[in-house]
Amino acid sequence: MASVQLCGAAGFAGKGAAAVEPRRVPAPAARRGALRGLVARAATVVAPKYTTVKPLADRVLLKTKTAEQKTTGGILLPSTAQSKPQSGEVVAVGEGRTIGDSKVEVGIKVGAQVVYSKYAGMEVELNDSNHLILKEDDIIGILETEDVKDMEPLSDRVLIEVAVAEDKTAGGLLLTNSVQEKPSVGTVVAVGPGHLDEEGKRIPLPVSTGSSVLYSKYAGAEFKGVDGTNYIVLRVPDLMAILS
Repeated sequence: MASVQLCGAAGFAGKGAAAVEPRRVPAPAARRGALRGLVARAATVVAPKYTTVKPLADRVLLKTKTAEQKTTGGILLPSTAQSKPQSGEVVAVGEGRTIGDSKVEVGIKVGAQVVYSKYAGMEVELNDSNHLILKEDDIIGILETEDVKDMEPLSDRVLIEVAVAEDKTAGGLLLTNSVQEKPSVGTVVAVGPGHLDEEGKRIPLPVSTGSSVLYSKYAGAEFKGVDGTNYIVLRVPDLMAILS
């Protein structure tokens, strides 16, 4: 997964809020160094005696990837410029939730490599590693390879290969990258299992692999494949039409 490029900064400080550096509460002298504790962001500190986290309901605990320390050219990046990851490994899941009369278990297994929404969940530090607690619905998809084209979308999401923007006007004039219109058309590469209805049953999605679709211009999460192809993952309500 290291080579999957995520478009845009993946910062987690929160919209309009300054980032808060994690702090540790010193452990008693007799125990200091014996246990590595849990520290949550936003100045929430959990006592060092807690060394495990068990998510509740439909929440999932992820171990997030380490931010890149260098550019592809080998230039060291300051911490303020490092792009924070949006992917990680599932290390624990909750017992699920109840919808109507049905008990719906978390559908993601421990050990799965996943991609999650940009500002989802709460960051915690556990045993000197960065983790994230978030709801299952905030996980975009499962990605077990290094290329986003292999992503398995979750819930009512679809993975779309974005159409290439036109580099010429109708009159034949070349367009620079800054003036090329961003396309809102693409081809469906993969579809999720569907959303849950009020009885906890999956509702199949109205689109299928290979469909050409028109989608909302600023919807979804954008990704770039290892070959430079642009992809977007969005929910079915953000699809506007099927083209044929």
